[in-house]
Amino acid sequence: MLQRPKPSDSEADLLKEQERFLVSGAPLAAKVIRRPDKRRGGGDGGGGGGGGECQRDIVTIEDLPDDMPSLTPAPSKKSCSKENRVRFEDQDTEEVLDKHDTHISAVLSRIVVSIYCTASLVVLCLCFRLFHVYSFTYSLLSPSISLALFMSRSPPPPPALREASGPRLPSGPRLLSGEGLGGPDRSAETLRIHQENQAMLQTMSRGEILEEQRKLLAQLVLGPLMVSLGAMLRASILTPEALPPSSEEDLPLKPEKQWVHMGKLEPDKLEWTRDLPGPRRKGTQKAMQARFDFAGSLISPHEDLPTHLGLHHHGEEPELAGYSLQELFLLSRSQVIQQRSLSLNTLASILTKARAGQFASALSGSVMTTLLDAGLLFLLRFALDDNVEGVMAAAAHAIRALLVSDQDEVRQRFRSVFFSPLGSQSSLSSSSLLSVPSLSRWFQGLLRTGLLSRLRYILEVVRPSPRVVQDLLAVLTRISRHSSHAATQVLDCPRLMDVVMSEFLPTSWSAPSLHPPPSVYGLPLAGALKLLRVLATSGRHACARLLSSLGVRERLSRLLSPEPGELLLESGQALRVSAEAFRLWAVAASYGQACDTYIPGPEDPAPPPPPPVSWGHVGGLQAPLVGQLKGLVAGLDGPAGRRESSLALIPGYLHCLGAHYHQLPKQVPSLRPYAVRPLLHDSSSLLPFPRSCSAVCDLQGHGPGPEAVPSLPGLASAGWKDGPGLAVPSSPFPLLTALCVLLDSITGIHKGLSSKFSGLLVSEPVIGYLGSCCRATPNLSNASAWVLRHEHHLLYLLVRLAHRVAPKDPAVARHASLYHQVAMALLPWLLPGSEHLAHDLLCSVVFSKDFLPESHSGGPEALELAELKLHAGAPHLQAVGPLLREACVQLPSLRGCYLGHLAHLEPSVLGSKDAYLGRTPWVRSRLLPELGPGPALPADWPYLPLVTLYERTGGGELQVEELPRGALQAVTHCLQWLLLLEVWREGALKAVTPVAKLARLSCVFLSASDLFLERPVQRLLWALLRLLTRPDRLDSLDLDVAPPGLASFQDLFSALLVQYEAVSFGDPLFGCWLLLPLQRRYSAAMKLAVFGEHVGALRSLGVTLEQLSLPLERYTSPPEASLPLLQLYFRSLVTGGLLQARCPLLYTVALAHLNAFLFSEGPAQQVSPVAQRVRVKGLIVLKDHLLLFRGPQQDSALGFHTYQQLPPDRAQRLERALGTPDSSHGGTH
Repeated sequence: MLQRPKPSDSEADLLKEQERFLVSGAPLAAKVIRRPDKRRGGGDGGGGGGGGECQRDIVTIEDLPDDMPSLTPAPSKKSCSKENRVRFEDQDTEEVLDKHDTHISAVLSRIVVSIYCTASLVVLCLCFRLFHVYSFTYSLLSPSISLALFMSRSPPPPPALREASGPRLPSGPRLLSGEGLGGPDRSAETLRIHQENQAMLQTMSRGEILEEQRKLLAQLVLGPLMVSLGAMLRASILTPEALPPSSEEDLPLKPEKQWVHMGKLEPDKLEWTRDLPGPRRKGTQKAMQARFDFAGSLISPHEDLPTHLGLHHHGEEPELAGYSLQELFLLSRSQVIQQRSLSLNTLASILTKARAGQFASALSGSVMTTLLDAGLLFLLRFALDDNVEGVMAAAAHAIRALLVSDQDEVRQRFRSVFFSPLGSQSSLSSSSLLSVPSLSRWFQGLLRTGLLSRLRYILEVVRPSPRVVQDLLAVLTRISRHSSHAATQVLDCPRLMDVVMSEFLPTSWSAPSLHPPPSVYGLPLAGALKLLRVLATSGRHACARLLSSLGVRERLSRLLSPEPGELLLESGQALRVSAEAFRLWAVAASYGQACDTYIPGPEDPAPPPPPPVSWGHVGGLQAPLVGQLKGLVAGLDGPAGRRESSLALIPGYLHCLGAHYHQLPKQVPSLRPYAVRPLLHDSSSLLPFPRSCSAVCDLQGHGPGPEAVPSLPGLASAGWKDGPGLAVPSSPFPLLTALCVLLDSITGIHKGLSSKFSGLLVSEPVIGYLGSCCRATPNLSNASAWVLRHEHHLLYLLVRLAHRVAPKDPAVARHASLYHQVAMALLPWLLPGSEHLAHDLLCSVVFSKDFLPESHSGGPEALELAELKLHAGAPHLQAVGPLLREACVQLPSLRGCYLGHLAHLEPSVLGSKDAYLGRTPWVRSRLLPELGPGPALPADWPYLPLVTLYERTGGGELQVEELPRGALQAVTHCLQWLLLLEVWREGALKAVTPVAKLARLSCVFLSASDLFLERPVQRLLWALLRLLTRPDRLDSLDLDVAPPGLASFQDLFSALLVQYEAVSFGDPLFGCWLLLPLQRRYSAAMKLAVFGEHVGALRSLGVTLEQLSLPLERYTSPPEASLPLLQLYFRSLVTGGLLQARCPLLYTVALAHLNAFLFSEGPAQQVSPVAQRVRVKGLIVLKDHLLLFRGPQQDSALGFHTYQQLPPDRAQRLERALGTPDSSHGGTH
């Protein structure tokens, strides 16, 4: 038999196969026909060509026609390209095109109005006066056949219609083809139907025909057939030739004789002058496309607006007012200048309203996401290159609406006023929260398009209107806020900063004659100063460039010397310019720069320079500050307006006093406590329900709004001012934070004043708020990180005050446990940039015995007594009480252990400490660090010594003597701290899942070959194993979830099995650790690994039932359903690999599952082989144990109890499986 060539055949093989084929004489599957080339003048015949002509080889296959068969009965089209397309009879061309359409319009059309019609879409009976249509099936027929059947079912018209007279219609049928009609008289039947339709149309006026047409087309929603029918009706029935001529009365305009070319009446050309039909809801369940007016507001689909507003156009739905996003995109590329400007301004308004959340309840979908996916950013960038100033202005306004959020700017100003303690990291800029990877790509791409150069050109050459200048400065500020790299690109752009400094920050100017001025060129702008401040925030080097190279130092002197009213500007603009100048100066001073702005330099270099400025020069500042504070505190009892203004100003005074006393500790004794005592005594009324405003607790469920885009994170959500929150004017957090800053400075210097301020720490609002924080799980995101930093700082201040006051005040000491829980919860929450706070908490509160009252109030003794009552009959179990007592004694050593393992964070700690304490010479940047992988400390930081040792040692082949110095002591301290947390601070480890705890503790077995055999380590591991296997915690242990850092728990279990076989020496602790994942509720894969690949481990897995801290039922119930595992159970029992003396627990488990399978109600063919092998084998003990097994019993010597004699039902079941009676089923056990 001849074979097809293979890819591996050589040339010799191919030649051999060809020779075999020729010898066989088999017929050819293809023939070569020589045809002349017609292009060279050849004839039609095969041999009619000339001898010298070039001929082609044409391969033909027998029984294959030259032309492709038609897939549809429809006539072929005239287009050659369309003839070769493959179409199916149930395929809708329009639907296929929409499905594969990737044009921008396909993306923009996703924004739809959330209005749905309740009408059903499965109506198969349409009653129409013109054509009586009844139910039919169109999916099984071609369109032409279905149409013929549809028309053949039309009942004859009433006699009145047959006898009616009127204008005659064309005699030939234009709609009916007659295909599908059976019988020899198909043509006559087709003509008869056509004549009946003609007669019916003649009796109707033009208005009636148009009305019936509208009704019919409105009901054509049943599929491709009815859509085709509607198109045919629209194209053929209602043509001018088929309609009766209209009279002048039916026309919307009355023609006059003097009009040119109006002698002949043409109704179709005048149809556009008729009024549009009123808007209506679509008769479908598909939502309608959203439409907007020129102000960016959403237009209701059923709202009837007048046409003079300019919102009607020749689009897809001319009767609906407004423009869709798709139409606005198309309009933005129009050749008409006004249309381009109008569309861009409309898009800007839509973006502004979308950011404000005005479309959340009306639209299904996100406007921002849809526009960005459709390429809005590049559309606006292209529009910015337009040579028309109006289009450029509209594009700049739209880019500002996309990138800049006015609500974010307002919220940042509020934060800078109320949360600005001296040197605190809370005063750092929030710019870096915008530096997420996706947005970084966007900005890099935007900057690579030459955006900065284009903005410089517009500012320098075009010199646009004031609004455009403000928009461009806001865009530059937003770009500079992204990252230090983006700020450097703004500084490096040629002539950009020179234009900003010369045109919008001049050193001299004249007062404008008009307000507002027609041009802002030559006047100082607050937006330009804000841009400089953001650039200075990016780093001390950028700030030095601004001060020295760009002349910012001279501008500061010019703007800060006079009062705001003397700046020759409008009052509001002057105040904004002065405020921004002070903010810029404050940023420069935070680097230690521009501090000598108002110190005159010596004219003669010979005299020594004046002494540097020190805090002693402002020693007299205390008296006026305290006086003003007393007046504001007294104003709290006044009217509501005065009370609100006092609450807004008091935090600033408290921050200033706190910084003053921090730098001048000698002036603390002169502080009169009555200055702040009303704030402390009236804390219940001044600090009402801080939990409702907390970002950590998030009781109101504040989250990103519907228009939040991950690649454009913001600081504020829509409506943030209306509800409770941490950064709203009505929030108590600014006052509470400022008060804690002042008290922290005072108590850190004057210990005797600590007891006077303890009332704040034990007040009911504060205690309730701290309790809620301990139970909370804050949601960290780029948008919430900045506000969480402020609340973390407040919690740190409260814990620090409690640490200072608790040893001297019994009232605060009673809440020491609560404050310790807050400290433990706060540690894994602290974000990058707060490493100094974490280090201070570890050094002070976390390992303080004063904040562990259980350690010296009988806690270990009470726990030990409870254990004696609970485990009176299990003396082998390690008691937890003595271990806790030892751990409490070792608390200082535990602190040193963890500080040593966190030594790699020392550079971050020092950097954050410099920023927190305001050490200006060492502050590199005022930008907050990026979030990166998450908080500064991982959630499982208490397990850090174990994980570190495992990563350093590797495969666990080293012995304890070969481990790094201090490794054994570090492991012991880590286990002691974990035991203490598991017993007294269980909530501190709530973020660590049970499977993660088990995986981290397993590092002890994998780090060294004999580390787990050390007595202190083994005692602590036994205690932790008991805590992990308590019923309430064991139920939450899910081994199907991969532990953090591992692909799956099964991989870890395989490594533990290998380590057990190598170095366990039958250790019961290691054995219990391996038995924990072998419970019945977990995957059978780990049990298959034990009884299959690592069956040798069964010889040393001698954990007794007394040593097991788990109920035996967790291993035996429910019965095993895996046949491969049951076979392995039986094989290990028969071969002697699993013996009751060596592995009693798994021996009982295997017996239980095999016995349940043997006497189950399953098919006999599955049970019979097991029963036959039990009968054949001569192991009497195995037969007795397996057949007479009754159930597990943990307190029995065998671990199970048996029947004295096999019950009758089981004996019958066994006999049926064996096929013969079995007389050896009695027993004595």
